[in-house]
Amino acid sequence: MSRSVLTVGLDPALVSAGASSKAAFPGMDAERIEAGIAANRARLQELGFRADVCYLDYGATAEDVFRAALRESSYDFVTIGAGVRMDPVLTHLLEMLVNVTHELAPDAVIVFNTGPGTTAEAVERWFPSPTPLVDALE
Repeated sequence: MSRSVLTVGLDPALVSAGASSKAAFPGMDAERIEAGIAANRARLQELGFRADVCYLDYGATAEDVFRAALRESSYDFVTIGAGVRMDPVLTHLLEMLVNVTHELAPDAVIVFNTGPGTTAEAVERWFPSPTPLVDALE
């Protein structure tokens, strides 16, 4: 059975250029993000997942783009990127992503990466079965 992952996050070009993202993630740039995403897509494909990416802006069209991605295909996992979650300025965007996922993909497992290179790791915490929290903390 084929599994699927949608990774949603800021367009890498925005992270390189945006004042908020630059402040939240010093040293992060589009090339580093794109390399991490490519490596994770390859790893997820090795694990038997279809891995799609949904790039967002800071909010002007983000909800429409995200809704379209969730309507286009069903997903077993939705990964909300650290660039959205860890920048306090983007809290409203994060809330929208969680709520729209709950609405349009209620069976999807929501996972969080800690950077562009950790998406596969986030999925592996829940697949093929959840990692017990006490094991994860040891």
